[in-house]
Amino acid sequence: MYSLKSIIFTNLLFIFLWLTLPLIEAKNILTIKNDESDENLSVFVSGIDEAIITQNAKLGFRPYLHPIKSPNGKGTLTQFSPGHHKHQTGLYWGMTRVNGRDYFHNPDSKYWRRKALKVEIRTGEQVKWTTVYEMLDEDGKAQMIETQSWTMSMTNSKEIILDLEWKGHANKTITISKYNYGGLFLRMPWKRGVRADTINSEGNKNQSGEGKSAKWVDIGMQIKNLDTDGRMTIYDHPDNDGYPNLWRIDGQFGIGPASSRQGTWSIKKGETKIFKHLLLIYSGEHDAKLIENKWKEWSHSE
Repeated sequence: MYSLKSIIFTNLLFIFLWLTLPLIEAKNILTIKNDESDENLSVFVSGIDEAIITQNAKLGFRPYLHPIKSPNGKGTLTQFSPGHHKHQTGLYWGMTRVNGRDYFHNPDSKYWRRKALKVEIRTGEQVKWTTVYEMLDEDGKAQMIETQSWTMSMTNSKEIILDLEWKGHANKTITISKYNYGGLFLRMPWKRGVRADTINSEGNKNQSGEGKSAKWVDIGMQIKNLDTDGRMTIYDHPDNDGYPNLWRIDGQFGIGPASSRQGTWSIKKGETKIFKHLLLIYSGEHDAKLIENKWKEWSHSE
């Protein structure tokens, strides 16, 4: 016969497992899958059939993320080449004046050549991948090597976190001339009649935030198949030159920090410039507390 102690222990163990098993199963396991052409990769989340993030990395085309899905996989938060800005491709990086070359409006093979698409961490609670591209001069030579390193994770409350480290290595002295936009840029699927709003860290809303300095900008938009607005927050890091940078918020709710808006800057031959940005992807109303908590955690700022 079982002793009273063993029965109590067994019952307590059963209760413990019953309470903790859902927590164990609730972990967000991410997996990167490459396509057959090896020109893009997609990130899947356990329990969701649709890819949540797709990295496009064609041999002769600027790298970009599209589609970026809502955390539940039901809504598409990015747009590729809309009629009002055909050069804009979801979430991407493009400078407008690099030794006179415009990489923002020109995503094609005359400007970009892929060197590598690498998976650094394929599966787990965090995944990581890297793209490496040559930024070509007018003679087809690589005047700068661009490296984008992306790390993706999900919070326990199902927000998506995208952490970007951008590196620009100068093969010759590089001058990025002053311009109103250029750098990391986000195009969401706005059109006339679609509800949308932005607010920045200083409280400026919508177009009042255009050209203003801010440590982050949060954008929300009505998205097909979602009951609430899809939202993305882009953060600028204190280590970035020009922090807090001036931001572009165009008339169709395209947004991005513009490192050259304050003035011309340069990279000496053989040196590497680094920029860091974070994206928080969630749904619903603007969540100031969530945004600020993530800001403090990521920037190590009080």
